[in-house]
Amino acid sequence: MKPHLVTLTLFLALGIATSGFAQESDLVESKKPKRAAYVLATKHLPNAIQVHERVISGGQPAGESAFRELSELGIKTIISVDGAKPDVELAKKFGLRYVHLPHGYNGIQQERIDELAKAVRDLEGPIFIHCHHGKHRSPSAAAAACVSAGLIEPIEALPILKLAGTNENYIGLFESARSATKLSSTYLDQLTPEFPETAKLPPMAEAMVELERTHDHMKRLSESGWKSLPDHPDLTAAHEALLLREHFTEMLRMEYVTKQPAGFSMLLKESEADALLLEKAIQQWKSTSNSTSLPADQTEPFRRITANCINCHKQYRDIPIQKSR
Repeated sequence: MKPHLVTLTLFLALGIATSGFAQESDLVESKKPKRAAYVLATKHLPNAIQVHERVISGGQPAGESAFRELSELGIKTIISVDGAKPDVELAKKFGLRYVHLPHGYNGIQQERIDELAKAVRDLEGPIFIHCHHGKHRSPSAAAAACVSAGLIEPIEALPILKLAGTNENYIGLFESARSATKLSSTYLDQLTPEFPETAKLPPMAEAMVELERTHDHMKRLSESGWKSLPDHPDLTAAHEALLLREHFTEMLRMEYVTKQPAGFSMLLKESEADALLLEKAIQQWKSTSNSTSLPADQTEPFRRITANCINCHKQYRDIPIQKSR
């Protein structure tokens, strides 16, 4: 073979080899894990976690400052998995779309996971998924949705919940994240969910949302010595204690409660009685006492109410749902 032909042959061979190495390198690069989820430094968005470049999980945005911060982060779509009614009008003021896809603490139905996967894949992003505090339902929803949409690997799901501080007693939420698998593009293409701005909830679910909100207010007031909060001066211990008692009274009148096990209504009755004791104690303290804080022995009813809520959740709310498929 002539020298120039040998040179050309070697060059082509090396070229082929080099091309092969480049393709292998690209393949290795594509298999490298994506950046792990991390906590975002936000001022008005509780427990914000960057799950994927398209998806942030966090707590409920409240007030213009929170929605402005979402807009500044580039968020285009907000997905609420909480039962509370979304503030659609305030979101629109900042050019944000709201989608309401609520689910419970006992896990996420597969149908809902499918809808969430479709949403994070196809709706305009970046997307902010939130529940009330951003600790339990939203990180599990974000993890399951991103795995199902193929945005993250299944192995990345549980670390998201741990980073968010999801309570391990919510075994249904952990199971939803743990068992999530990538859905086929064809299947997601065929899905046609409605993506409502506000979902209609059953009466009991709405009552639980209101009860949770009032209990959260009472918890904050108790931490401030039962005095009005600087950032929420309209909240008063007397008024919130009244609302708390009324929530239990109204729930006990619901047809849903009459069909539940006796232990369920018993916990509600105990909490109703304790709420009445707390209401009276706060009223008396406000009208006759010069002390700066409600005496510790008078706050015992609230401690019992909180304990009853936890006990009720363990027995009747946090039981994992059965997978539909």
